[in-house]
Amino acid sequence: MKLSLFTLAATLGASSAFVAPKSGSVTSSLRMSDAVADKPVVPELPEMSESMPFMKRPTFLTGSLAGDVGFDPLGFAKSEPALMSYREAEIKHARLAMLAAAGWPLSELFDKKIAIVLGMSPLLDSNDRVPSVLNGGLSQVSPLYWILCLGGAAVVDFYGLSKAQSKEESYFPGNLGFDPFGIYPKDEAGQKRMQLTEIKNGRLAMIAILAFAVQEFVTDVGVVDETPIFFHPIAEAFKMATNSGYIQ
Repeated sequence: MKLSLFTLAATLGASSAFVAPKSGSVTSSLRMSDAVADKPVVPELPEMSESMPFMKRPTFLTGSLAGDVGFDPLGFAKSEPALMSYREAEIKHARLAMLAAAGWPLSELFDKKIAIVLGMSPLLDSNDRVPSVLNGGLSQVSPLYWILCLGGAAVVDFYGLSKAQSKEESYFPGNLGFDPFGIYPKDEAGQKRMQLTEIKNGRLAMIAILAFAVQEFVTDVGVVDETPIFFHPIAEAFKMATNSGYIQ
């Protein structure tokens, strides 16, 4: 009987000796899992370019910039600073192109009317084409206009360079802090969406400006007269198309 009790006590003691380490092991596992959960998950970058699936993704095009789809077939972005420099240039040209894409047809619509009111000579040629490198006529533009344009561009450019070199944490290429109407979203998702919208429209505008210039040079017809349906009321555009021989 005594031997049985001794054996039972020894068994319980041996069992309890194994309980504590088990509890500690579970606690350690929980702590390790918490540490893994707290660690931010870094998404794995694709090996191939999103825009050109048959080519490898350029090393520095990680998708962190708005509109980055891995398109750099000539390998211009050889480093992070080079990539940022190219994005600065792209966003500047994109914004300028968006202004020009709107200003080009507007000038063809209103140049002659404004010139008559102000008693000045219109800048459009006989075919209602705006002055351009291909169309000619740039010499008719007042030197004061070029001085004002270049001066304004220089001021904006120097301000942009100072912002880029300020090393502000919130700065990204093209972020000049210009938002007079307060339309820039406050949330991160909205900001990324607006940045993407801007760069997409800017790229389209750069293509459009090139198309305007080439079209007017080749056809010898103004953009507005070539496609009146985009710039005039439907009835007036239909009448213009009929009179010009598009519709018979």
